[in-house]
Amino acid sequence: MQRDEALLELRSHLKDLDYRFTAVSPATHARVLDRETHASPTLRDVFGWSRPFREHQLEPRVLELMQGAGIVRQAPDGLRSALRVSSLGEDLFYHSAYPTDDEDAVFFGPDTYRFARFIELHLPRHSSIALADMGAGSGVGGIWAGRLVPSAAITLVDSNPAAYELARINARASGRAVKLLLGDSLPHAQDVVIANPPYMVDESKRAYRHGGDLFGGEVALEWTRDALAKLTSGGTLLLYTGTAIVDGASPLLSELAQVCRRAGASITCEEIDPDVFGEELDKPAYAAVERIAAAGIVIRAPL
Repeated sequence: MQRDEALLELRSHLKDLDYRFTAVSPATHARVLDRETHASPTLRDVFGWSRPFREHQLEPRVLELMQGAGIVRQAPDGLRSALRVSSLGEDLFYHSAYPTDDEDAVFFGPDTYRFARFIELHLPRHSSIALADMGAGSGVGGIWAGRLVPSAAITLVDSNPAAYELARINARASGRAVKLLLGDSLPHAQDVVIANPPYMVDESKRAYRHGGDLFGGEVALEWTRDALAKLTSGGTLLLYTGTAIVDGASPLLSELAQVCRRAGASITCEEIDPDVFGEELDKPAYAAVERIAAAGIVIRAPL
């Protein structure tokens, strides 16, 4: 069995079994795994919590599909799944196993749910739009937008080959036809761009997490410039990101406001969560930062 078919059948099988899992933050995930457990692992343990298992503890068909997909990994304490499966609405999405330490890890967590909700609240509901999901990761944003506007032409863009592969599988599993681009630049003539860029200062510089300078805001700024150059007249950028707050103000928002002013674009911002990743403030890169906020930013290109 080919990898794609095995992953698609495994996802379908999990859905038939009413599998559901809500992805949590890495800090919460670590706390849950620290709890002692003696119970036989469930599907949520294997595909949600990334706990170890033995061959005899899984339904034979599940193990067969995992092996066919090449996602069974040998670990010191048993076997582990190389992928996790999390739920959003009625969909199930593949993403990287915990911990997401690899440079090409594909992340899914609380920000994913906030991003989907932000899209749902602000996505233009025109009958037909060209929409690009920049830094698509597992493809959740674009697939979710496609659920909301079924006639939209969706393009998923990511420079990470691992993300490209999982976005392709997740899109196929959802039944949504999308175009995929492997790269770091948006296609031209997009009516809507949605983006959830990396926004932390990550010492390991993992692509899914490291946002560069400006306390992690540099990537968001670069993507905004690219989007404003690629949007159609009156087009919309829905930017969900984290922003460091220094002395009560956001350096990223100040820069974004200047970029929009020069481009003749409008910008509005809402704090979706005033305090995320508080543990990061202990690190030297955040010595001047009082909090990190999750923000939903709506930018409209000039007519």
